Amino acid sequence: MRVLVQGAGIAGLTAAFEFAIRGAAVTVAETRHALGGNASWFAGGMLAPWCERESAEQPVLDLGRDAADWWDTATPGQVTRAGTLVVAAPRDAGELDRFASRTSGHRRVDEDEITLLEPDLAGRFRRGLLFPGEAHLDPRQAMAALHDKLAAMGVEFRFGTDARHLSGFDRRIDCTGMAAEDDGLRGVRGEMLILRTLDISLSRPVRLLHPRFPLYVVPRADHRFMIGATMIESQSAGPVTARSMMELLGTAYALHPAFGEAEIAETGVGVRPAFPDNLPRVEASGDTVSINGLYRHGFLLAPAMARQAADLVFSQDRTREVAHETDRQRRSA
Repeated sequence: MRVLVQGAGIAGLTAAFEFAIRGAAVTVAETRHALGGNASWFAGGMLAPWCERESAEQPVLDLGRDAADWWDTATPGQVTRAGTLVVAAPRDAGELDRFASRTSGHRRVDEDEITLLEPDLAGRFRRGLLFPGEAHLDPRQAMAALHDKLAAMGVEFRFGTDARHLSGFDRRIDCTGMAAEDDGLRGVRGEMLILRTLDISLSRPVRLLHPRFPLYVVPRADHRFMIGATMIESQSAGPVTARSMMELLGTAYALHPAFGEAEIAETGVGVRPAFPDNLPRVEASGDTVSINGLYRHGFLLAPAMARQAADLVFSQDRTREVAHETDRQRRSA
């Protein structure tokens, strides 16, 4: 089977892997001239299904709970399994209780245990929640590692290519996100900062709850930290706004004052495709299967959706083979 995957974002790369390991000859076509620059490039990389359940439906937890294992298998060494720490200022203790009531897979931690988990947060928070089963990765390193793994498996990449001009494939897997022709999609803008400072170290993602400006901080290599949380109903991919910059920096400072002296190494914006229910879909139309609507859960849900797409295509092919064999036998009888 010859499969064309349209798009080299996280949906496209995971789909390419699932089809390739099942024996398909896979080509990935991407209009950009290199890996990156899409919404996946600006993601947080948190594999946090239990935390996401606070604002997401149950399928996000069900589909995402095995994501860390998938990434460990596909890209060994990219996943850090240190859990997620959720904290709140004493005046926002109600936010912590609300978060706990809407999630599972956590245990409560006191000030002493927070200090053991994250020494640089010592004395700053009295209570928190630890989600020990969660993990994180660096999206850019993970995408590069997956690209290299796919290339070594024989997957062909065609960058700077419009997939509409390619032919000769048995199946097309549309992973083009906001570029897909689907009237049901809307764009959800996410803004992020990367700060660099030598004055603080974190071992795991930390979520700071706030009634107006919740924030997550994800540690990365070279003393860098990804700061994010904005969800704006907009398809604009323009630069980070002044308001978002002030809110992100102000809340990061509330997590630890050292962020006030950090270098702003990068700002970025990603427009995430979402359906009205904020849940992803795998849909088939003729010989095309689409994977879309990953919303803010790209790295978490893409593996499960890629498996669904591959299961669908290979089950359809088996059904066709059985039908053809039955028809052949009927004709020869």
